[in-house]
Amino acid sequence: MEHSKVFSAIQAAYPKLTAAERSVADFFLQNRERGDFSSKAVAARLYVSEASLSRFAQKCGFKGYREFIYEYQRPFDEGSPFLSFSQVTKDVLARYQQLLDSSSRLVDEGQMRRVSQMLANSQRVYIYGMGSSGFAAREFALRLMRTGLLVEAITDSHMIRMNAVLVDETVTVVAITLSGATEEVLWGVREARRRGARVVLMTASQDPQVLAQAEEVLPVASEEYLSAGLRISPQFPILVMTDLFFAYYLGSNEFFNRERYQRTMQAMLGEDPKGRERKG
Repeated sequence: MEHSKVFSAIQAAYPKLTAAERSVADFFLQNRERGDFSSKAVAARLYVSEASLSRFAQKCGFKGYREFIYEYQRPFDEGSPFLSFSQVTKDVLARYQQLLDSSSRLVDEGQMRRVSQMLANSQRVYIYGMGSSGFAAREFALRLMRTGLLVEAITDSHMIRMNAVLVDETVTVVAITLSGATEEVLWGVREARRRGARVVLMTASQDPQVLAQAEEVLPVASEEYLSAGLRISPQFPILVMTDLFFAYYLGSNEFFNRERYQRTMQAMLGEDPKGRERKG
């Protein structure tokens, strides 16, 4: 069995694993060296019991830890422990395609138009996000700003708290959390909505309690283990959804938004509104 198949078995079982078993999964997914994989050595290294190793292996589809580790270390013994470049490429591209297919099924065109109008009618837009979602929030804010929107990405927990208590009904807050478990972002969502702001949540979470906190929820495609970012960037499905939304936003008032977009691009290029280059 190639490492790719062992890795796939681990990733498929990941949602069913306990916290201790996930630490074992993380170790084997990230390891790149031939070492002492005896149950005693691995248990001591990871501070888990040998029974946890056995349960982990069984959840991955093996009879026990001994069979799992035999398959895991065999590629090391054969001198080709990892995927060939072509296999790696195919695996990554296949995962991208799966996420793209999932994203296409999640798009609600009516909702895209509603949220587009929501932003267009707001005096100011704030985008909350932390970690990988924070990077996506900054990119999203930059693109919206180019259309002439007054928009700001807020990616610090303290700034989210301060901002959330200052918003009002003239503001729209877009909160991005792939997991739906980033408490700082969810706190900002609850507080902003309590103060009258319109709130859009972009998440892969399906927790009803999380989804109920926002006026609109833009669902994001995901797969188990994505947030670890081992092969696919956690930002990817978020960027797919923001790209889709951006296209709808431009279309919500096409002439006006594109005209403002052109002006901001000219400003970045050092040109005046009529297209003449400024003299420095």
